[in-house]
Amino acid sequence: MIIATDMPEVSSCAASECAYNTDSACHARAITIGDGEHPDCDTYFSNSHHTKRQRNAGVGACKVAGCSHNIDFECSADKIELGYSGDTVNCLTYAH
Repeated sequence: MIIATDMPEVSSCAASECAYNTDSACHARAITIGDGEHPDCDTYFSNSHHTKRQRNAGVGACKVAGCSHNIDFECSADKIELGYSGDTVNCLTYAH
């Protein structure tokens, strides 16, 4: 069974070493943002092998309660961008 839902799209990702990143795009089925306080991409992991799938990732969950786009632990932005803030991969669309 395949479940289809409306999720904000990950429009770009600068974390080129992530296993889900191919050509600056995230190809995970869905990602999770945050640890409750920081808007890190919890789905990110470094790997020399990258996914071969060409689907566009969506934001499945957001645990950053202080973000203005967070409604009931889900992202309400139209799309998000991922990139570096220091040495961590963060949601650059985060707004408080």
